[in-house]
Amino acid sequence: MRDSEERAPGRDLVETGELVAGSMSRAVAGLLFDPASSPLRLDDRLAGCLRDAATSAAALPLTWERARAGAVLAFVAELSVTRAHQGRAVRTDGFFSVTTAARSAAERLVEDVVQAARRTTEERRVRHLGYLVAEVVVSPDIDVALAARALQLAESCSWRQLVLLAAVGRRDRAPLPMAPLEDDPRAWRAWGAREDVADLQRAGLLDPPPTVVRPGSRPRLRPADLRLTRRGVLLHRLLALDFVREDDVQAALADLDLPPA
Repeated sequence: MRDSEERAPGRDLVETGELVAGSMSRAVAGLLFDPASSPLRLDDRLAGCLRDAATSAAALPLTWERARAGAVLAFVAELSVTRAHQGRAVRTDGFFSVTTAARSAAERLVEDVVQAARRTTEERRVRHLGYLVAEVVVSPDIDVALAARALQLAESCSWRQLVLLAAVGRRDRAPLPMAPLEDDPRAWRAWGAREDVADLQRAGLLDPPPTVVRPGSRPRLRPADLRLTRRGVLLHRLLALDFVREDDVQAALADLDLPPA
């Protein structure tokens, strides 16, 4: 490979993602900018979108914005390679085609996700923003408008809220606590975590919806009672929240500060 290719600005951007995504970013940079030297394979259309996005963002001046932009592209590639190994083919319904618009739907989605990654200051969210693209490109049942809605919902949630959605989504494999959630716990951390749950209910991501507790009555809602709504299922699926680490789930549940059941 020529030196000029090794120093491609887009490649440098993806490699800067190592600050967020670890050494995997360097492997993805090689996959995108020198595919012949990589043992990994990525759909040419998707690789082109990621390469173009990396080149467009290469001039970002702030280190952590560069790192998040590079990392989110690396995470797209990471899960896309995994999905290909699982036999999930990249969609062929025109998602990558340029029609009446100046760019394809895939290009616009990748740009939106890079912008979202740049804006967040919770780096753990970047992984799942990238996974959203990887899921959409193998999901022909998800149109552009629905993908945009999912991204908007994802941006409205904090990292702890996404972890709580992950916890509810895996409840059949890892039962949730049975102790009731207090509406006004004394500890600030527990109060904030309870507010996160209530906001997810108000946003229509968790059932049942919030209820007004009468003075003197005891709270009845338990984490074990919570279910993902259809909106919550969409977010859980497209952000691949099954990949949220178990220690993050346990930390979020501990923040609720529940008494023993």
